Amino acid sequence: MSTEANSGFSESERAAMKERAAELKKEAGTGRGNKAAAAEADLLAKIAEMPEPDRSLAERIHAIVTGNAPELAPKLWYGQPAYARKGKVVCFFRSGQADQERYSSFGVTPEANLDDDSGIWPTAYAVSELTEQAEDAITELVKKAVS
Repeated sequence: MSTEANSGFSESERAAMKERAAELKKEAGTGRGNKAAAAEADLLAKIAEMPEPDRSLAERIHAIVTGNAPELAPKLWYGQPAYARKGKVVCFFRSGQADQERYSSFGVTPEANLDDDSGIWPTAYAVSELTEQAEDAITELVKKAVS
């Protein structure tokens, strides 16, 4: 990754920050009643722009999250699909192709209810395909995150 001499951020990191700034600006200008619908429309449009196989992964994860945690509101977060409770992101999908990585990822934030007695738990998972086992794991993770 190339970095600009003075900023210390890569081109893709600067692009993600610009996308997030645009998201915040758009959120501030959206009427309260239309905010949720506009945010979901933006998320679905972003998914539709993704090349395969990331588009199929994001569509399926969107269905899993919204089907198992309807209280989470879809929104864009740093230009990628995310799901929030009371405005705070709980879980998210990152396109591997957009991030120039070899796999996509599904992750959770500290807002997710995953703490347990072990003192250690994962906060992100590599996603290369959604097998039945992977879908079951994401479903259980989402249910636990919002419990």
